Amino acid sequence: MSTPHDQPAVDLAEDPNTVEGALALVRKHGGRVTSSRRFLLRVLFEVEGHHTAEELATAVQLQAPDIHISTIYRNLDELERLGVVVHSHLGHGPATYHLAAGAHGHLVCEECGATIEAPTELFAGLSRTARSRFGFDVNPHHFAVLGRCSACRSAGTHTTPTA
Repeated sequence: MSTPHDQPAVDLAEDPNTVEGALALVRKHGGRVTSSRRFLLRVLFEVEGHHTAEELATAVQLQAPDIHISTIYRNLDELERLGVVVHSHLGHGPATYHLAAGAHGHLVCEECGATIEAPTELFAGLSRTARSRFGFDVNPHHFAVLGRCSACRSAGTHTTPTA
């Protein structure tokens, strides 16, 4: 009969889908685990979608009012450097952040602002072409592809030239 001790220990550094796993990744890459970083990671795991640094700061400050927004910005920069979070530009607004473990591409409607999370595989052809023709590596997580969603196209209120 097997006991829990017979099972291999889960290496939290291999599971960036939990706060503790993300903190293990921070440690693995030489980063420090601070209370402000822990609060920020908890918020990132609790909130759905993409959020600006200001929105994340507001959520963190509900739990820890003494954490300044500049600390949030520094932590986001460090967490991105360590590969825990990524930031994306979803059109003309400020950068938004989300966990790197759930990285994906983005399609954003220029008319209504709808954002569609697109799997990275959607950009595989573009990435291959950019690399083979131009020697350029595309980062599909960093930017949004702008266009018109099906609802706005169906409404016919605006026409966009097609390529």
